[in-house]
Amino acid sequence: MKRIVLLLVVGLTIAGCAMVKSGTDQNLVVLQGKVEPLGMSTFQYGTHIISAADKIYALKSSKVNLKDYEGKEVTVKGLKVAGYPIDGGPEFIDVQEVTNK
Repeated sequence: MKRIVLLLVVGLTIAGCAMVKSGTDQNLVVLQGKVEPLGMSTFQYGTHIISAADKIYALKSSKVNLKDYEGKEVTVKGLKVAGYPIDGGPEFIDVQEVTNK
């Protein structure tokens, strides 16, 4: 009985780790465009925006100082923030990395 419980716990742990990894890959976003400060907007999330492929994205980051890239054409890699967009606003991206274009 103890072996069955142990195998069940190990199996569920492995399955849980696999699901978390695949979910992160689905939320990965790569955008190219010009980073601008948020300014006045109808939505109230994020510190900056980027226009890419005729669409606006709200940005935030605890890893990268987005002010360093204001007005510059860059490539942004980040993760979609769960629960967004809200009330017709843009998708919300947590920026992990920025590289100059």
